[in-house]
Amino acid sequence: MIVNFTSKKFSPNFKIFFINKDKKNLKYHNISSNSEIKKNVLNSLSKKKFKGSLGQICHIETINDKHAENTILFIGIGDETKIEGFNFQYFGGLLVPFLENLQYDKISIYVGDLKKVKLSYEDMILHLASGIHLKSYSFKKYKKKKEKNDNKTLPNIDFITSNPIKFKKLYSNFKAVSEGVFFARDLLHEPPNVLNPVNLASRAKELSKLNVKVNILDEKKMKKLGMGALLGVGMGSANPSRLITLEWNGNPNLKSPPLGLVGKGVTFDTGGYSLKPSTGMEEMKMDMGGSALVLGVIKALALRKSKSNVVGVIGSVENMVSANAQRPSDIVKSMSGQTIEVLNTDAEGRLVLADALWYCQEKYNVKKMINFATLTGAIIAALGNFYAGLFSNSDKLSDLLIKSGKKTDEKIWRFPLGKEYDDLLNCDIADVKNITGTGGAGSITAAQFLQRFVKKDVEWAHLDIAGVTWLDKDQPLSKKGGSAFGVRLIDNYIYNNHEKK
Repeated sequence: MIVNFTSKKFSPNFKIFFINKDKKNLKYHNISSNSEIKKNVLNSLSKKKFKGSLGQICHIETINDKHAENTILFIGIGDETKIEGFNFQYFGGLLVPFLENLQYDKISIYVGDLKKVKLSYEDMILHLASGIHLKSYSFKKYKKKKEKNDNKTLPNIDFITSNPIKFKKLYSNFKAVSEGVFFARDLLHEPPNVLNPVNLASRAKELSKLNVKVNILDEKKMKKLGMGALLGVGMGSANPSRLITLEWNGNPNLKSPPLGLVGKGVTFDTGGYSLKPSTGMEEMKMDMGGSALVLGVIKALALRKSKSNVVGVIGSVENMVSANAQRPSDIVKSMSGQTIEVLNTDAEGRLVLADALWYCQEKYNVKKMINFATLTGAIIAALGNFYAGLFSNSDKLSDLLIKSGKKTDEKIWRFPLGKEYDDLLNCDIADVKNITGTGGAGSITAAQFLQRFVKKDVEWAHLDIAGVTWLDKDQPLSKKGGSAFGVRLIDNYIYNNHEKK
């Protein structure tokens, strides 16, 4: 599918009209110059009980003035004064099944204007096109046998606009972010026999072509740096662990430290000797969702040539069971010098992040750092599959992330941190234990563990994305499977707060 913008004066074969609640703005739309066609369309709307409520769709086939097939789609927007950009992205996602069923090679789309929507007409179209693009993603790399639905493909799309050059330039940024999302989704869908830590490092290297500086630390180098927490997790695997660093230097004249993004990259998680149940273990290939998010953001920044300085650090391991695997009650020494009693080998992500966070601070002297991890099942119990959990030592950083979450509809909810939770991690024989053993506040105490590896002068936020990274059913902007939640959120945050304008 290719999205294009044109000013050609020809009759579109696909018309979209956004209708507010109770169809109050229907009279403003030029449905057809043919009065008989217009009358038939309006009658069809009444028969189908179309009210213009948010997300309601009414699809009508008619004959246009030139006696050619014409598809008209009415999309309800409810109260148009409350509509945001992400709503139009969702409308674009809703369009995809209709566009696939048309089975045209190419279609032209005309979108009727709205008078009371706060967005500009340009933003409305751009978000709509972006939503179509995001929902179009599918992962069929290993699917050789074709099924009935596999033949359905999106046609190339021409949006009819008054200023196509302007639209093309503006849309390039939307497309860049979508490509970052797709990169992350590709990684999430790869099977673990392909995407091990070494292969993940190789995939990260692909970003070198976009002027991203990529460096890979092997186990020998990590051992020299004292990364006993990270290396301990990977001891049971035949696939060696890796630390991946990425540097995007889009504003070389900026003297302040870069923004640090840190991702958990556990390419498969059996739980180690604290073995997970077999039911659902197949989904543990997505336990590298934090690393996919970081890689997707970096790719988006590079493609749109963001005027920001950002570094990414990914700790990548495979948590397996073998004669060499880490045992419950082992004590490891982290890069920070703190010792950790490993009471549960399935609480491995925080061990990986402990060293990755410390390395990010030591290597790049960051003063603002955000980490991402499919860290706890407890966050799913708390928030389900609709919000990511946010934990932070900074009210300002939290507010900005929540704001970007609202702009992109990648919703996050802030949880508390505090001494009473931190004290639960105190250990009799080491500096800290990796679980509390109390059974409560699992997501909070996991975040408290991470905070012990964050320096006092660093603004830090942790996003627990366990519930939103892998979906068991289709969503407005993604099909079931890997969602790449957070790529658009963090790109928006960087655009608004870390870019030279």
